[in-house]
Amino acid sequence: MLGNIEPWDSETGLDEDEVEVPLFTEVCLSAGPGAFPAPEVTGPKLRFARSTLTRKGIEPINAACAKVEGNSMEPVLPDSATIGVDTGNRTIKDGDMYAIDHDGMLRVKLIYRLPGGGLRLRSFNADEYPDEHYSKEESTAITIIGRVFWYSVLR
Repeated sequence: MLGNIEPWDSETGLDEDEVEVPLFTEVCLSAGPGAFPAPEVTGPKLRFARSTLTRKGIEPINAACAKVEGNSMEPVLPDSATIGVDTGNRTIKDGDMYAIDHDGMLRVKLIYRLPGGGLRLRSFNADEYPDEHYSKEESTAITIIGRVFWYSVLR
């Protein structure tokens, strides 16, 4: 049913349709009040099918992965989940999930545009983390790193 599953490690060569995406192990994106940037040191790499990324409009050079810290995006992104970010897609589509730099804090949130140029940041865990509203002026402190295109959770 699943087909052939072949184990691989860091020494295994890439198939013709595979690309390696860096996993930034020292950069955590907060799913809570905010994490401060850490040095970008790449650790292991994750493998993705080039055809899958292409089908989703993601250039492999723009794909990066990082860990999520905190519980504001639970139950979808629990603490320690890994996300894939398309750094080439910074255009806000209301309700999509984005990695952001919020005045020096790296975060993951659902983003909505507001009339007048403002932004609303939303967490899945809205009971503990209510919506945040930012005016056009306040939203200049928010830089979109990229759209979250993938996530994985190990329990």
